[in-house]
Amino acid sequence: MIKVAVLDDYQNAFSQIINVEKYKNKFEFKVFHEPFADEQEAIVGLEEFEALFVMRERTMMTKTLIESLPKLKYLMTSGMRNKAIDLEAAKKKNIIVCGTEINSNPAAEITWALIIGLCRNMKQEIDNMFQGYWQTTIGLELKGKMLGLIGLGKIGTQVAKVAKAFDMEVCAWSENLNLSHANELGVLPMSKEDLLKNSDIISIHLVLGERYKNLITKKELSLMKKTAFLINTSRGPIINENDLVEFLKDEKIAGAGLDVYDKEPLPQDHKLRFLQNAMLLPHIGYVTAENYSKFYNQMVENLLSCLENKPLRVIS
Repeated sequence: MIKVAVLDDYQNAFSQIINVEKYKNKFEFKVFHEPFADEQEAIVGLEEFEALFVMRERTMMTKTLIESLPKLKYLMTSGMRNKAIDLEAAKKKNIIVCGTEINSNPAAEITWALIIGLCRNMKQEIDNMFQGYWQTTIGLELKGKMLGLIGLGKIGTQVAKVAKAFDMEVCAWSENLNLSHANELGVLPMSKEDLLKNSDIISIHLVLGERYKNLITKKELSLMKKTAFLINTSRGPIINENDLVEFLKDEKIAGAGLDVYDKEPLPQDHKLRFLQNAMLLPHIGYVTAENYSKFYNQMVENLLSCLENKPLRVIS
């Protein structure tokens, strides 16, 4: 009997997707619905488990944590890339790390939810409707606006296609921008500085790495139009959070739509929570029934394959 810990299942989805009874002779599952308070609590809570099912970039699987789990043999993550896992530490302990497929379209979809939400003042109007008010703001149209995409990969491309359907102008920048791909999409390549200066809406779609940490600071924010919106559905550390709070508080930009943060879950007393021009979501870009079904079913499939010495979707 393999003891399996399912981590950070905030919505109690695992038991709805996986027929636990079907695997009762193979696996003993324990589901953790809340994040651990700290690493020591995680060590104590997970020391008896041989396998972990983890959601990407929630619980940090550090070298210390991995080395403190004597029975751990298998680590299954959602997606094929999880920067919260110290792969080198896992490799040294001969822990097999496997991933899953992931749909990219939900991230593009949530990007548009934030863009439209900001342009049409959805947050304020919804709140005001529940307080008995009627039509308290005036929104903005998307048609003819310039959308600046920082990153034109799989998700950025989907966002660009939707923008074209809205009859928007689209420009893009990244350090490795594919010019022919941009041309095929009708996207205008720009320098980062020109994109920041000219865009009405800026949306970030980059893979977080050292070169992109603090990509957007006071310097970059100061180049934006005062009427511009900033969207981030990629990773929190790409934007300097303190600088963004300052610019939103002083209304130096019109607003920001965020689904990702430096620290997640976002602390209850975080300054972003108290800004009227910040539209905040709790990192739900990939949180869909379709993705969760894929994640958990493939995690179970991966673990079964490992037990047969034929591991699937191996990351490390």
